[in-house]
Amino acid sequence: GYAHSVECRQEGELVGELYGVSLGGCFFGESMFSLKPNASKVALASLVGQLRRWNFQLIDCQVRTEHLESLGAVDVPRAEFLKRLEKALVIDSRIGRWHLEEDAT
Repeated sequence: GYAHSVECRQEGELVGELYGVSLGGCFFGESMFSLKPNASKVALASLVGQLRRWNFQLIDCQVRTEHLESLGAVDVPRAEFLKRLEKALVIDSRIGRWHLEEDAT
């Protein structure tokens, strides 16, 4: 109930995905892939929209990449990250199967 994935499908075929672990108001991204152009971007945009709606405070991308920077990711100094994480972990975890709301983006 803590691990979640967002899949993008085209004509029923998996073309992109991201997955990670959710604790409190933080989503820890683990991996993403695309078999079609921009599929992982669509998955991330959908996830971000839903996490905003659920009042999540933080998405941890783990490693800075040009791809993630192009989507708005920024480096956060460790001390600041730990403060943000502490605040995010006070929020109750959303355990169980997630369903993205249609208008979440």
